[in-house]
Amino acid sequence: MKKPVIGLTPSLDSDHHTMQARLHYLQAIEAAGGIPLLLPPLSPDTVREASLVCDGLLFTGGVDVHPSRYGEEMLAACGEVCPQRDEMELSLLRLALERDLPVLGICRGIQLINVGLGGTLWQDLPSQTGSPLCHSQRPPFDMTVHTVRIEEASPLFSLLGTHEYAVNSTHHQAVRDCAPSLRAAARSSDGIIEAVWRPESRFLLGVQWHPEFRFASDKGAAALFSALVRSCG
Repeated sequence: MKKPVIGLTPSLDSDHHTMQARLHYLQAIEAAGGIPLLLPPLSPDTVREASLVCDGLLFTGGVDVHPSRYGEEMLAACGEVCPQRDEMELSLLRLALERDLPVLGICRGIQLINVGLGGTLWQDLPSQTGSPLCHSQRPPFDMTVHTVRIEEASPLFSLLGTHEYAVNSTHHQAVRDCAPSLRAAARSSDGIIEAVWRPESRFLLGVQWHPEFRFASDKGAAALFSALVRSCG
């Protein structure tokens, strides 16, 4: 039986003309039974053609989505942005929706999905919300630092099988207003949206934490990648 091909979006370093992705993402997809494929940040036609060989997509972590994408001016506390990556990933998201491809978004990935579907972001949690919760931990990143409350009606609850789940956390932005077609699947104790899903899609799930660091040691983390690969069948 052919293994599903999962397209991954890379981080871009325009100064050094390179693209990269953590091995953790690729290893997690492989362990779940898929074939990871890094997608090239090239012309729209090339991106479209490359996406046609994919059975599912994984939007990975990285720099901030440019606030202009959700109608805001950039605040001083907003971090590094990459307009080229924004353009590529938003195009891929549209293609995924056209084909109803299974999609998993991680960290920046959940934010990109939300923005692409019409939602907004907190540009900087510490300065905008004043939350005392640790959302940006230091290494090691396979350690958990807070819990999230899972919505029972969401597919995330079916995957994790619990109302409360411990997560790692390395972000300063987050979903603010959910896109109209998305539903919140989990929140942290300070009310920040930590996961979203799209009921009308075959499988579209975004999480704010980083399961790729914990897939080998945590069944819940591994279940997210397994669900993505399984949904491609």
